[in-house]
Amino acid sequence: MTLEDADAFFRLNSHPDVMRYTGEPPLPSVEAAREAIAGYRDWDDPGYGRWACVLRDEGAMIGFCGLKFLPELGETDIGYRLHPDYWGRGLATEAARATLHYGFETLDLEEIVALVLPGNAASVRVLQKLRMERGEDITYFDERVQRWSITRGSAKVEDAGGFNGIDN
Repeated sequence: MTLEDADAFFRLNSHPDVMRYTGEPPLPSVEAAREAIAGYRDWDDPGYGRWACVLRDEGAMIGFCGLKFLPELGETDIGYRLHPDYWGRGLATEAARATLHYGFETLDLEEIVALVLPGNAASVRVLQKLRMERGEDITYFDERVQRWSITRGSAKVEDAGGFNGIDN
């Protein structure tokens, strides 16, 4: 993401339907979005992070997807967030599938996890399509979450071959 994405990042991260299952407060302003983007350091260490998802036809950022190292757990998490205008099109699954492919094939990760708040049925459907398996619930930052995972050996990540309609 770049600072030019601040307006779209704010629209995404201030939308109540988007933020409902994130465990994070909504962003209060475009300036706060700009500061969040400027302060994002995951790409510095460990060298990977979340990508902006940009709809090719519109050239607009519609959300993000990518990997995040969770030092508290010593694990790498896959996360995705799309604006509701783009829900129900399979874009989260497509972006997440490409992200898994990148994590296993480029970063040589052994396991990727996903943490999901109870009630987030749409996110669970994405994880099921990715063939991730649900493990035991855990507590993460004082929230009870579902822990899903997939390992390199069990991964049947289909050829990502690029996104259908979105660029990262």
